[in-house]
Amino acid sequence: MNPADLGLPVDVPSTALFTDHYELTMLKAALANGTADRRSVFEVFTRRLPEGRRYGVVAGTGRVLDAVENFRFDSAVLEFLRERAVVDMRTLDWLSSYRFSGDIWGYPEGETYFPGSPILRVEGTFAECVLLETVILSILNHDSAIAAAASRMTSAAGDRPLIEMGARRTHELAAVAASRAAYVGGFTSTSDLAAGFRYGIPTVGTSAHAFTLLHDSERDAFQAQVTSLGNGTTLLVDTYDVAEAVRTAVEVAGTDLGAVRIDSGDLLLVAHRVRQQLDELGATGTRIVVTSDLDEYAIASLAAAPVDAYGVGTQLVTGSGHPTCSMVYKLVARAASADPKAPLVPVAKKSTGGKTSIGGRKWAARRRDADGVAEAEVVGTGPVPQALAGSQLLVQLVKGGEVVAREPLDAARERHLGARAALPLSATQLSRGEPVIPTEYA
Repeated sequence: MNPADLGLPVDVPSTALFTDHYELTMLKAALANGTADRRSVFEVFTRRLPEGRRYGVVAGTGRVLDAVENFRFDSAVLEFLRERAVVDMRTLDWLSSYRFSGDIWGYPEGETYFPGSPILRVEGTFAECVLLETVILSILNHDSAIAAAASRMTSAAGDRPLIEMGARRTHELAAVAASRAAYVGGFTSTSDLAAGFRYGIPTVGTSAHAFTLLHDSERDAFQAQVTSLGNGTTLLVDTYDVAEAVRTAVEVAGTDLGAVRIDSGDLLLVAHRVRQQLDELGATGTRIVVTSDLDEYAIASLAAAPVDAYGVGTQLVTGSGHPTCSMVYKLVARAASADPKAPLVPVAKKSTGGKTSIGGRKWAARRRDADGVAEAEVVGTGPVPQALAGSQLLVQLVKGGEVVAREPLDAARERHLGARAALPLSATQLSRGEPVIPTEYA
């Protein structure tokens, strides 16, 4: 079975109601006054990165494409809107045949971004584009926040693999999206079977403390697990006394025991003690996996510890303190009339409080130095300078309403690792600072 054929794992008829009420009232008014068909350009960007972050990570693009394809107003949805008097009959009739027929350009999934980067550009009529605002932002804001946290964690971990274990710390559907975003950010596996089923992410898992407590002795629990899963399994050794558990684990599984997991205590100290004990018992190949409310700072603090892998839950699925990216979806250009040949006019919000925007249909390119290291994010509205023509960031994702850039999740994951490696070295520092490269406007 191809998981992509399953449709969206949501308990609603379509993604059409993943929107705000006012999107439909704007549509109703625009249809009434004749502006609904004006050609328009909307862009997704953020004015600033979360405090202390040096770069952002684009994630959720593939889910956005799924959401746009599934944005349909079927009879049940239309009846709900009619009963609630959200819109009038004219608007209901228009919605009944809604299909996005425009173009979408964007940064490819896994790419890094900075303040002002036009992460996504949606082009079509005002009516068909305005309806997509909320669902696009809800996906990109959530998934990009998780991917950014995952990227910082995987950078801190170096070559050591990370397991996503946050399903029980967030909404059940958000957990699946978080697993996907974490994989884009460099995690190697997940404990969430729904994420493995839908997206093909490798899944892992052995046992919890409850399994040890179920048995009359820790030895009985270890023996049951080894008998069932083999000597290569991972035994949880901190239910009672860690040193005694490690000794028992090696006695039961032998020196080819796959791994032990530590889930509490002073992880730095305990990991060193466990490594020494395992080596003394002859289990030199047995790996050590640590869990217990880890974040990027805790992972970095364990860099010198004899740890082989990390399991991360709460801090990952909550964006490690930054659960959103504050992305916005703004109209930046629109035609002066409904005539398809009418030229686009740049438009922008002008207000106090730091919420201004820059009008015009934008391109973006990343300028690099002689060594290929990024030195600036260049954003412009006119012709692309010849020197930057080969460094443009936006790719076409949807053309004439048809998805043209769907790709395997592994491609986004590999892209991110390459994009992060091309940033200045200071991008991987966990200390607070400004974006690692500036945004320049051409």
